[in-house]
Amino acid sequence: MPRTASPGAGAVLAAALLIPATLAVPGTASAATVGGRTMSATIRYTEYGIPHITAKDYAGLGYGTGYAAAKDNACLIAQGIVTLRGERSRYFGPSERPDRSLSSASTNLASDVFFMAVNDSGVVERLAAAPAPYGPTEDVRRLSRGWAAGFNGFLREGKVTDPACKGAPWLRPITEMDVYRRGYALAMLGGSGMVTDQITGAEPPAGNAVKPSKQAPGKAAEGARNLMADAGMGSNAIAVGGGATANGRGLLLGNPHYPWHNGRRFWQMHQTIPGELDVSGAALLGAPSVNIGHTSTFAWSHTVATGVPFTLTELRLVPGDPTYYLVDGKKEKMTRQRVTVQARQPDGSLKPVTATQWRTRYGPVVTSVSSIDLPWTTWNAYAITDPNATNLRLANTSLALGRARTTDDAVRALKQTQGLPWVNTIAADSRGEALFAQIQVLPNVTDAFADRCNTLLGHLTFRQGGLAILDGTRSSCAPGRAPGTVQPGILDPGRYPVLTRADYVTNSNDSYWLSNPNEPLTGYDRIIGDEKAARSLRTRSGLVAVRDQLAGGRFTRSGMQSLVFANRNHAGELAASGTVAMCRDMRLGEPCDILAGWDRTADAGSRGALLFDRYWRRATDAWDLWKTPFDASDPVDTPRDFNTNSWAARKALRDAVDELTSSGIPLDAPLGDHQYVVRNGERIPIGGGTEGLGILNKIEAPWTPGKGYAEVTTGSSYVQVVSFDGDACPDTRTLLTYSQSADPTSPHYADQTRLFSRKAWVTERFCADEISKAPGLDVIKLSGNRAG
Repeated sequence: MPRTASPGAGAVLAAALLIPATLAVPGTASAATVGGRTMSATIRYTEYGIPHITAKDYAGLGYGTGYAAAKDNACLIAQGIVTLRGERSRYFGPSERPDRSLSSASTNLASDVFFMAVNDSGVVERLAAAPAPYGPTEDVRRLSRGWAAGFNGFLREGKVTDPACKGAPWLRPITEMDVYRRGYALAMLGGSGMVTDQITGAEPPAGNAVKPSKQAPGKAAEGARNLMADAGMGSNAIAVGGGATANGRGLLLGNPHYPWHNGRRFWQMHQTIPGELDVSGAALLGAPSVNIGHTSTFAWSHTVATGVPFTLTELRLVPGDPTYYLVDGKKEKMTRQRVTVQARQPDGSLKPVTATQWRTRYGPVVTSVSSIDLPWTTWNAYAITDPNATNLRLANTSLALGRARTTDDAVRALKQTQGLPWVNTIAADSRGEALFAQIQVLPNVTDAFADRCNTLLGHLTFRQGGLAILDGTRSSCAPGRAPGTVQPGILDPGRYPVLTRADYVTNSNDSYWLSNPNEPLTGYDRIIGDEKAARSLRTRSGLVAVRDQLAGGRFTRSGMQSLVFANRNHAGELAASGTVAMCRDMRLGEPCDILAGWDRTADAGSRGALLFDRYWRRATDAWDLWKTPFDASDPVDTPRDFNTNSWAARKALRDAVDELTSSGIPLDAPLGDHQYVVRNGERIPIGGGTEGLGILNKIEAPWTPGKGYAEVTTGSSYVQVVSFDGDACPDTRTLLTYSQSADPTSPHYADQTRLFSRKAWVTERFCADEISKAPGLDVIKLSGNRAG
């Protein structure tokens, strides 16, 4: 019988907002009604705690989704709300380190100053009040309002069991506005959120002190090249068209790489409004709709894009007062925004702490970006212009993709909503079309505009990494409005690369250029990405894996599953044999035998994988590692031919052997003995490997000299393989590597993690009859103010 439950009820670029300050702020009521009607939903739980949420309208769907999300992850979600409200210092102390799921802040105080400035500005309220397409659609508003009410309903039941927050004073009801704030913060992660400390810590130079940058131009260029990699986000996706699948229909692999332990986790769900919406997949915690998933005829995933989602502007300061700058020959005063937060003291008392942020017409002052030093001197300073600081459309885009039936629908949705901040879209449909689309929110900086408006340093960073540093002395060098855009200052959606193929497209966080090597994409603005440049080993590994699969036959769903969890170590495939020859020439003995017997994978049981990993991390810095350099006419297979005479590689191998030996780790130790997670005292071995090894199944764990690896911190997260076979029930396998719940008392705290360790998958239940046949099916009926 069904159970019943009755829950009851920045850094902001103010000068660039152009949001009418008179717009009304939407209501923040958390009661379980909307428009006078009671919200209701039914949640059917299938294996591994996956909720299938059905409601008659969007408010009810949000209600059921918020309730189910709280049931699994109330503490992680509530922690994020504390962050967004600027209250971390109040509850956890100002000097502690936040989990960095919503910004790059290194301390709670920096996080609070950043988000309190956002809140004091009222920007999210104004964006939320704006009509679509600039603001949320009505359906997103109802979803968000329902989500907050559902979360609060679960809290009112008093069933929180997670010791991380049970009984904590910061576990409190939320509002619709809190839901919007989370989406807003996620949008800024690739821009303002990536330089939180550098915004909150910016101060004018004292007196006449001059602190010019001593950074060499080459270092700035390197920082520009590594810009999005420094953001710490990544993914793989492969979409296969009907021309390359065994059944002639589309097939999709989605494999995003995200943190395993903090509040930026995925959570799996299935949302249905009969006759209106039927979408299954995963959402980032706190999101009211599916972010990555599929319908009955369309599947999509996202990968972190190479487009640089912000610009910098160099300010020429007025002599004698570094808080004035010149625009078109006239003095303009920076805006001083004072922010006060409450900080808990060692004795438990609260002390107000006031900080200052400095803003300009171009955005807040920033002192560095990535490894690019941008000091505030007596003669110049730098501001960051982040168009995603006025973007509250991510939920609009996600919901529109969740309604798509074809890849054509997806392209229309992306161009109309213009809400994706820092990702590409890779998709496939039942017709057999495969799609790559990099339609995101980037500054309106075309190559011609950059040529006209970049500073001297900006010409270098733009050429190397797509980062524009614009001339702030000319108002005409602020990015203007492009045709077809829903907000000022962003790039025309028609200028982005879009590729549809009958065979395949793929992306592993390099640019659009080699989405399919048979049809390279060229001629796009540099801010979007690079062309004819060396690809990462992970990109090359994916392209080689696809090539090898097609050489042996067309793709199947099971073949794609095998591809992503094969744990092929592409660096090993390219260099292990040469390394063994080098090792024997060095007469190292045992390490050579271990590497010679290594299976060239990063499986948990692989012996030799750990030794090669520790060696290769050092060797990749060698300038003479390869005999054959990168060749743009052969980008998948160059550079290649390992140089056995590389002095740096030889030193790297000796150092790796010494490191493992001094740490007491056997040179032939299975990888999973030292790459793992612990769940309630159970140590679970994890396969996969780091970026530089070219392993699609990316897994990262911090290394401590003398001890070895600590727990896995990031990597493969929500993995889906979706195959269309002609009926309304896609043949889908999924896996949420870290499991549905962060609550150690939950039965779904480690169940899928054990599957991941064994390379096993979950068979998805999409159609109603599949769901009804699930063993142990658990049904909850929710109603806003009474038992359902």
